[in-house]
Amino acid sequence: MPAESARIPTQVSDQRILVRDLVVSGHLGVTASEQAKAQRIRVNVDLTVRPEHPADDDPAHVVDYRDIVPTIRHLVRTERPKLLETLAERIAQACFHDPRARSARVRIEKLDLYADTSSVGVEVEHTRSD
Repeated sequence: MPAESARIPTQVSDQRILVRDLVVSGHLGVTASEQAKAQRIRVNVDLTVRPEHPADDDPAHVVDYRDIVPTIRHLVRTERPKLLETLAERIAQACFHDPRARSARVRIEKLDLYADTSSVGVEVEHTRSD
């Protein structure tokens, strides 16, 4: 194996930021009874970003998941949409605040709606058009 300091020239073809199985509680649903009680929601995000090699191991040169996770928590805590689709759209849109974001796939699942399923949910995918 070559020494760690020896760099082989490569081109980053794809870079993804992943948030897996974030479980948060929020108020959402079509009926008043659904809205009244906080529900456990699992969120997964797959964010494709403009590829970069982090210069000198500097976090300023990458899209940071430490910005994405608190944003998701805030949206789930403060938004009260009727539809999972609406919340998924809002999370996807928030991912594009960083201009390096190229596409975002967001999956949201209600974990406790039906006793005989592990979850029900939706997945949306957005691609930056500019």
